[in-house]
Amino acid sequence: MLFNSYEFIFLFFPLVLAGFFAIGRRHARAAAGFLGCASLFFYGWWSVEALPLLIGSIAFNYTSGSWLLPEPGRNERARKYLLMVTLAANLTLLAFFKYADFFIDSLNHGLTASGITPLPLLHVVLPIGISFYTFTQIAYVVDCWAGKVRERRFVNYLLFVTYFPHLIAGPVLHHAQMMPQFADPATYRPQGERLARGLAIFVLGLAKKILLADPLGQCADLVFNAAGTGTMPSFASAWLGVLAYTLQIYFDFSGYSDMAIGLSLCLGVQLPLNFDTPYRSTSIIDFWRRWHITLSTFLRDYLYLPLGGNRRGEVRRYVNLMLTMLIGGLWHGAAWTFVLWGGLHGAYLAVNHLWRRWAGESATFSAWVRATTWLITFLCVTLAWVLFRASSIEAAMTLYGSMFGAHGFSGAPLAEWKVPFQKADFYKTFAVAALLCAVPDSVVWARHVPGLASRRTVTVLSAAALLLLFAWCVSRLGRHSAFLYFQF
Repeated sequence: MLFNSYEFIFLFFPLVLAGFFAIGRRHARAAAGFLGCASLFFYGWWSVEALPLLIGSIAFNYTSGSWLLPEPGRNERARKYLLMVTLAANLTLLAFFKYADFFIDSLNHGLTASGITPLPLLHVVLPIGISFYTFTQIAYVVDCWAGKVRERRFVNYLLFVTYFPHLIAGPVLHHAQMMPQFADPATYRPQGERLARGLAIFVLGLAKKILLADPLGQCADLVFNAAGTGTMPSFASAWLGVLAYTLQIYFDFSGYSDMAIGLSLCLGVQLPLNFDTPYRSTSIIDFWRRWHITLSTFLRDYLYLPLGGNRRGEVRRYVNLMLTMLIGGLWHGAAWTFVLWGGLHGAYLAVNHLWRRWAGESATFSAWVRATTWLITFLCVTLAWVLFRASSIEAAMTLYGSMFGAHGFSGAPLAEWKVPFQKADFYKTFAVAALLCAVPDSVVWARHVPGLASRRTVTVLSAAALLLLFAWCVSRLGRHSAFLYFQF
């Protein structure tokens, strides 16, 4: 079920919240088990068929992690082999479900060119959330092997992997952030302030999704879908569609992450921050420290640094950056457009590091230079989003052609497509979204809710404003759509 649905907001979450704390008053471990079962139900609501795969993955990785711990008397070579087998099993599972048809289709191009009968596609159904729970468990087993795991109770591990606020679309969690919280008795006692802040963050995330991301997505879908069918948008339409998607993906994914953080805080558990106003970045390096922070951290700790990071010379540093971003791009989707998107960001990062090396790591710049670097960074990110969203490389090239006037400044304008959002409301939404990208993230703002100040008046006004915002969102729940990152 979606976070932005009637059944979740008015049925599932209230029942889970009440049951969790009612059980937690008497028995914390039983409450953790209840929440784990509720999370499995939440996942099964999406796909009962995929539930055995999730449970099997949990059992396999927990057992492997137990044998990977560096305890006295264990053979180090055997532990290393077991780690390799465990990682291979996780990656093979992920590759099969996510990339089988992509690899076969890529192979078929070569077979067809050689006159050989192509292989049939498997049409494998991608289990929702498999990328997130696989990455979460890979980090866990690697840390078991390194001796970094302290909390080992199975019920807490089950809850760590299946925890419903993050299970479907992240953030990517680390056991050291979560399992100690599940072992803390204070987690299972309700606190009014945590509940208030959590609900505030949830409402703000819900507003991002329903009031901003979804309306912007109408324009983005229209332009990208048209490019996918060979229609060439006008110069203005292409830029409007791409900028709409640039804002849509931010408010869609940031909204989901905010809702996850808010729901979790209501349950007494703090999830890591996943966004920190990334469109205010003045460099690509800074952008990746602010965008999808948990994935960036995972790729750095479990891919870039094990590859050698920047410890083996400048050339190897750029090779490692490119490999990390290429794999990060492929993680997002089984298509060459995602590979190119990752490669483009890898090139951006290499150029950024070269610039810093030339200018000096601690160089200071004037306000005009900072404004220019912000504009360049934003344009680079926006141009890369074309590859991320386009249905094919050909569709991306069509949009790039329109955006850069390669075919002149004519083409099919939005007005000729009879779009339903050709109203002032859409452009107001666009302007509000653009302005909100420049202010602190809603999670930061909500840290001051319900008490923005010590005066009761401010608290009441804040609560009233959030209640009105929630009512506005509820009035639009019937138009809800899935989150963009569900496909990854």
